[in-house]
Amino acid sequence: MAVICGGGSFPGAVAAAIARSGRRPVMFAVRGWADPKVIERYDHHWIAIGQAGRFLRLARAEHCRDALIIGTLLRPPFTPIRFDWQMIRLMPRVVDFFRGGDDRLLSGLARLFDEAGMRIIGVKEVAPEIIVPEGVLGRYEPSARDRADVAHALTVIATLGPFDVGQAVVVANGHVLAVEAAEGTDNLLARITELRGQGRVATSAGVGVLVKAPKPGQDQRFDLPAIGPRTIENVARAGLAGLAVAAGNTIVAEPAQLIAAADREKVFVVGVREDSTG
Repeated sequence: MAVICGGGSFPGAVAAAIARSGRRPVMFAVRGWADPKVIERYDHHWIAIGQAGRFLRLARAEHCRDALIIGTLLRPPFTPIRFDWQMIRLMPRVVDFFRGGDDRLLSGLARLFDEAGMRIIGVKEVAPEIIVPEGVLGRYEPSARDRADVAHALTVIATLGPFDVGQAVVVANGHVLAVEAAEGTDNLLARITELRGQGRVATSAGVGVLVKAPKPGQDQRFDLPAIGPRTIENVARAGLAGLAVAAGNTIVAEPAQLIAAADREKVFVVGVREDSTG
């Protein structure tokens, strides 16, 4: 199986799950993003954004019929990309994909791969054990106030979903403090930490939640919400009570370390149904 790898530890977690299932992961590491320490544990090739032809040629040589995309990959500027011949032939369609949000871009590229005989699948098909279940993870549980904030945040995500806005919202006492845009969750939480330091956050430390869930209608083969130990550390640094994520639709890397971090920082982590909007 071909694993197209961006940054972070998630490609390694997925590759390990694929290997445990008896299949052979072949890592296609995107230059400038993928971590060599994660990639080099497995059979691998390095590719650049825009090298669809190289990827398909190498994947076929490795007898890969399925592929998935995992890890941090920010949308690149269009003009500096060095396209190979395969991508140049598809340029009119690729330009059209770039005119929409991330979901439109990824789904469009997946269609191109499907047409070329490479089936794009999602993490849930090959690594269900790294998907967050419903319920509390760790020692600490959300209060009634926290659960009300979670429900409010899920409503915000559902409302903004048609505009292809981010997957994370911070709510405290029913007040929306921040919505994720292009900056990513870590920078969103850093923004809350900065606002708290400036006195712009009126609630006391230990009040407020970060909620992550897919956008309604999102192609769930791509860009599922993801959390790890660093997410917990940033939630605590931002002075929030905890973190809620969409059960069954969120990836967790290093779950044991995540739970240990949550218990150490005294914050809750809970998987919730996406219809838990009160």
